[in-house]
Amino acid sequence: MHSPSDVRLPGITETYAYSILLLSVTTELKIIMNLDIEKNRSERKWSNLELVGRVVWSLCNPLFKFSPKLFWGWRVFMLRVFGAKIGKNVHIYPSVIIAIPWNLKIGCYVAIGDGVNLYSLGLIDISDSVTISQRAHLCGGSHDYTVSSMPLLKLPITIEKGVWVCAEAFVGPGVVIGQGSVVSARCVVMRDIPENVVAIGNPFILKSKRDL
Repeated sequence: MHSPSDVRLPGITETYAYSILLLSVTTELKIIMNLDIEKNRSERKWSNLELVGRVVWSLCNPLFKFSPKLFWGWRVFMLRVFGAKIGKNVHIYPSVIIAIPWNLKIGCYVAIGDGVNLYSLGLIDISDSVTISQRAHLCGGSHDYTVSSMPLLKLPITIEKGVWVCAEAFVGPGVVIGQGSVVSARCVVMRDIPENVVAIGNPFILKSKRDL
């Protein structure tokens, strides 16, 4: 964090800049000091059936994780048993991390690469002909930091047809990636992306159109 003497903003006096900085720090400290972690941990986040399902999935997960790479059908079968809706010709690598299989909806001709994290606390809906490359993270959960107990949020992610989410990109909760778009490597996406564009950077910017 910059000291007040380091703050230089065009057209704004040092006194005003100092006030903005002090207000920001005070707000952050107020949120931190008023956290109610005990209430957060006591709140019921999952039904009994969901808890049982997550335990059973964790016990069965080694059959997914240690399956041979080319056993595409076996891994799809396992996910379907646990409630995932998956189309045909889907390739999911054995190192993919899946929080809750029954919150997955995957279309046809989809590839999900090594080390991808599908943190499916909310529904993750992946349409046809999507590629999600190595170690990308689709995060369908967060916390409401404006409430002292920081309640869990389970938010959907929608990846529309023909999208490519490149290596180590991050897609946040509640985001929709429009049809045909590209999320470049290590890009961070925390709001919706329109159709047929290329997004780069952290936070992302729209670099160009994608003409297919």
